[in-house]
Amino acid sequence: MQSVTERFLGYVAMDTQSREDVEAVPSTENQWGLAQRLLEELKQMGASNVRMGEHCYVYATIPATCEEKVPVLGFIAHMDTATAMSGKNVKARIIPYGGGDIVLNEAQNIVMRAEQFPELLGQVGKDLIVTDGTTLLGADDKAGIAEIMTMAEYLLSNPQIKHGEIKIGFTPDEEVGRGVDFFDVEGFGADGAYTVDGGAVGELEYENFNAAGAKVKIHGTSIHPGSAKGQMKNALLIGMELEGMLPQEQKPAYTQDYEGFFHLDEMSGNVEEAVMAYIIRDHDRAKFEEKKQLFIRVADFLNAKYGGGTVEISVKDSYYNMKERLADHMGLIEDAKAAMEELGIKPLIRPIRGGTDGARLSYMGLPCPNLCTGGYNCHGKYEYISVQDMEKVVELLVRLAENSCRVRPVPC
Repeated sequence: MQSVTERFLGYVAMDTQSREDVEAVPSTENQWGLAQRLLEELKQMGASNVRMGEHCYVYATIPATCEEKVPVLGFIAHMDTATAMSGKNVKARIIPYGGGDIVLNEAQNIVMRAEQFPELLGQVGKDLIVTDGTTLLGADDKAGIAEIMTMAEYLLSNPQIKHGEIKIGFTPDEEVGRGVDFFDVEGFGADGAYTVDGGAVGELEYENFNAAGAKVKIHGTSIHPGSAKGQMKNALLIGMELEGMLPQEQKPAYTQDYEGFFHLDEMSGNVEEAVMAYIIRDHDRAKFEEKKQLFIRVADFLNAKYGGGTVEISVKDSYYNMKERLADHMGLIEDAKAAMEELGIKPLIRPIRGGTDGARLSYMGLPCPNLCTGGYNCHGKYEYISVQDMEKVVELLVRLAENSCRVRPVPC
């Protein structure tokens, strides 16, 4: 059997970064490579009903070994990595961590400082997998994939372990919001599932942001600055004005827990034309709707000030808070808490300040809270995960599978 660490290091060596500006699913050809690898590994370990959908979804089944009729449980993770930083040529290495700062790249003076990332203090004595500071690591979510695959091989190699039927699913393009566009919920066949896409060991999440994306195009008028009086309309400055009219305290750097935000994610252009991309987030549905309406009112104000058509906006919802759909499926949360406590893991129930495939799946009829992977600092060069934490998550997945034989039986 391969260890979870061996699997993880193999997966992060494959570039699977998705792309926001491509509508096709998957958005990058590289994701097919990992999907094919997972398909072959699942077949080799003896999983059943192993298949790949036309849009790069991988599905498999671990047959039940207990006689009782119990709910079918699923585990899901995504294959792509974030657009924020390259996942190409990841140079991962394992370091025994004794405390203090970690020099990721001496030549480029890239240092992960304990003062900036105080959670490092809880990692003393563990073996950390880190980057060389020039790429992200890819623990989001290749750690989840490695943990699910290791659980699958362990269960398939030990048929004496009693568990219900287990479904496995791997998705593309989660990072660009299209991870479940073509997910076969009916064919997947689970009564409930978990995405394995969280952070610190113990994290258990069933609340997430309501989310929207906003695109802005500003039409200016470029005039030579020497003769611009009364005629120039600087698209860049109008964009800055739009940003300044949004609540300044409602930015990601100033918010936490259940507080929502407006986030300027991209901006480019010149005097003649500027484009901006925002993400709008709030856990509370009413506040979420208010944020979108405020964004529209700001655009209307600027059009009244500078002339109709100066500011074009489009606002599109991305996903909603899965809490609304999990209220009748809290057994999934209780099961996960119980499994964690049996393994000496302290459950850390907190809202996701983002979203997962599970949020949309919950609205598609598959209740799907989120479990930890053990990873930290995702989407950037300081991303890391420990060998020991990945091993602990594998134990958790196995325990959830085992417990599926004795919790919430299906009535005869």
